[in-house]
Amino acid sequence: MRTFTGHLPGTRAYRRLLVGMFFAGIATFAQLYSTQAVLPSIAAEFDASAADVALTVSATTLGVAGAVLGWSAVADRIGRTRAMAIGIVAATTLALLAPLAPTLGALIAVRLGEGIALGAVPAIALAYLAEEVAPEHTASAAGSYIAGTTVGGLVGRLVTGPFGDIEQWRLGVFAAALVCALSAALFLRLTPPAQGFTRRATRGIGHAIAVNLRDQHQISIYLQGFLLMGGFVAVFNYLGFRLTAAPFHLPAWLVSLLFLAYLAGSVSSPWAGRAARRFGRRPVLFVSLALTAAGAALTVVDPLPLVLIGLLVFTAGFFGAHTVLSSWAPASARPEARAQAASLYYLGYYGGSSLFGWALGLPFAALGWPAVAWGVTGMVLLAAAASLLLRRTPASHPA
Repeated sequence: MRTFTGHLPGTRAYRRLLVGMFFAGIATFAQLYSTQAVLPSIAAEFDASAADVALTVSATTLGVAGAVLGWSAVADRIGRTRAMAIGIVAATTLALLAPLAPTLGALIAVRLGEGIALGAVPAIALAYLAEEVAPEHTASAAGSYIAGTTVGGLVGRLVTGPFGDIEQWRLGVFAAALVCALSAALFLRLTPPAQGFTRRATRGIGHAIAVNLRDQHQISIYLQGFLLMGGFVAVFNYLGFRLTAAPFHLPAWLVSLLFLAYLAGSVSSPWAGRAARRFGRRPVLFVSLALTAAGAALTVVDPLPLVLIGLLVFTAGFFGAHTVLSSWAPASARPEARAQAASLYYLGYYGGSSLFGWALGLPFAALGWPAVAWGVTGMVLLAAAASLLLRRTPASHPA
């Protein structure tokens, strides 16, 4: 019997896998941040502060962070695709119920449940790709999946954003949930069954976690995910508040178009995957971090065109770094600990989102946008320092 060594580019199964996981990214990320574009509208309805309504985002990412390790254990028992399917269906059901929340507290609670269910995809997707794609093409495949997450994040925000101007955030969130339902159906229909999966006993999960946490290389990856995602979510949480206020006074529908910056991530993600395969992950990561820091710093200035350019550069750099780090975690882990390596990365990643996505709202309220922008720039520089702990790898084997 021939040993399965992974799907190769050009095959039907490889194409179906990439398209299926692309729609998994949309189904997950369109609802993960669906309230972000209408935070001012939610704040107006519930008479709440920017930091308070930002909890509708942070609670969801906190749910993801808290659930990823559990989902990785489930996936080790029942299979990658089955576990992702259960999570996506449950999350989409809750997303359809979220617009019915009568209070801010109820909305936050439903969004927390969404996050717990959504944790299935980031916890499992990269381990699934590492097992199903030939090793030399894993980084490229991860770039395509990350591109789907950027499109999902963009679609969710663009769908909900225009409803903020008419203070109908509930209709916007419901519309985003419908997009997620369609994307979930396409994921279920297209994604091929796993061939590289081997069932594992849950008693090995603790050992797998310990193996990763003893690895300085893995710790560096998790720390960078924590800092970078925290800064990224904070920028998109609070920049809208800045641009709807003086001196810009932009309407909510126009501010929602800021999320078109995600298209920069849709370009930089697959580019980073291909470049990592050619040049190695370290140099691509350093370039991406430099772009992220420069973009964040540029948003401090007042001319609107420069703010927008800074946001584009920041977004492109962030998604380039995320593509490198997220594929590096499972690829560089021991085979029996790959799912947990990916889950630990996303634990840090969404933990940072939950913490800094809320916490940077406090200096924003007290000191304004520069406090957020310079704080995020500092976080990126800390991530760059942590990247010095990463192992060098040849360009021909970027894992």
